[in-house]
Amino acid sequence: MTDIQIQAWLDQEDAMVRDCVREHGCFLQYVFASPGPESTSFCYSTGLFGLGHPELIVFGLDQRSAAGMLNWCFARVKEGNDLMEGEILEFGDGRGRAHVEVFPNPGDALFGANRFYQRPSTASVPAYQLTWDVDGAFPGEPGYPYDEHRQPRPGTFVNNVSGDCGCGSC
Repeated sequence: MTDIQIQAWLDQEDAMVRDCVREHGCFLQYVFASPGPESTSFCYSTGLFGLGHPELIVFGLDQRSAAGMLNWCFARVKEGNDLMEGEILEFGDGRGRAHVEVFPNPGDALFGANRFYQRPSTASVPAYQLTWDVDGAFPGEPGYPYDEHRQPRPGTFVNNVSGDCGCGSC
């Protein structure tokens, strides 16, 4: 793609994110895993920072599950119930739990949120990582099935692309 085509595409993306945040209060960006065993998909929010709350990111879930978790959390924050570092969220109805942890390197992953808030990655919007459990075990605890469920621990995520779209310009 040419620079003009990339800019036109980014302008359309910016408008879509802006319109979604205006209408719903939040936009969710799902990023598919790159090929290779060390990569994992992730999903993050844009819009919570505007409410005075860190954005949210979750790794290793399919699109529907990630969106469900983040939308549940967004509704809670929107009602005035801020999430707190160290909090364990109970989703009820056997849908599991999530541990709220500080995501120390948001500039490496939240490209769209930083673009929306016009912040460079070095001064990124803050974010919480939602780490979910499998059969009652969180990563690092006995019984967690690492071979089936990949969730990088906070601070260990390495993004192998320069932006969400992979164009090299984000």
